[in-house]
Amino acid sequence: MQTFRYALLASLLLAACGPVSLPGQGTAPAAAATNLSAGQKAAIGKKIWQNESGGTVDGLTAWNGGEEFPSLGIGHFIWYPAGFNGRFEESWPQFITFARQRGAQPPSVAMERHAPWPNKAAFQKEFRGARLSELRQWLAANVTLQTDFIIARSRAALPKVLAAAPASDRGRLQSNYNKVASTPNGMYALIDYVNFKGDGTQASETYNGKGWGLLQVLGSMKDVPAGQAAAAEFSASAKRMLNRRIDNSPPARGEAKWREGWLNRCGTYARPL
Repeated sequence: MQTFRYALLASLLLAACGPVSLPGQGTAPAAAATNLSAGQKAAIGKKIWQNESGGTVDGLTAWNGGEEFPSLGIGHFIWYPAGFNGRFEESWPQFITFARQRGAQPPSVAMERHAPWPNKAAFQKEFRGARLSELRQWLAANVTLQTDFIIARSRAALPKVLAAAPASDRGRLQSNYNKVASTPNGMYALIDYVNFKGDGTQASETYNGKGWGLLQVLGSMKDVPAGQAAAAEFSASAKRMLNRRIDNSPPARGEAKWREGWLNRCGTYARPL
């Protein structure tokens, strides 16, 4: 098990980190990109699937209470119905583009521009119907593809975070990222959190001007050593940012009902993978 963890760490670091140029700082150190093994991808994908829906096939197509859109796949990628323009990044169309570029053939319903169900009632009425059943079957058969997409989003997040931050903060953000990435569970945390709550660079993903994504979590971390201490501090910072989000959220959304689950998920970041 220990050998697997060290191998996983090395592969994740190679896969998730790329060259990042900071104004006035040159290029940050980075390893050449490589692919994760099938077993390593499975470990990450299984963990994220468990986080989102308990690892169930039914959970691959969900419509959460209090939300205006379905959430699909192991990462619960958001898909907006026609006419709804939400504050959160719509990731399902991005995933389908990613999948098709890699030669996958999603079911026809998956390639529609907008989610074809106008509300949760319509979605639930069709839950055991042909379209959603076919979609769940395809998603269950393509977990590695979804994991690849989630890792790709994580790779793209750090340059966006650094570009969005004031120049005076970029060195600390990069340092915190590197500290967290020095453990297997820390690297998993960085991959999972971007999929979970975004990179924190979009103005629309704020309440009362306060964000909760990777940018805010890295920025609110206390100064701790690299390694397990950094993974634990990333976990604690993520909890602080999500508590702040809930406290600032519109009362009508009732986000407090998600607090326990969200904090439990962040707690996994502090434990060995």
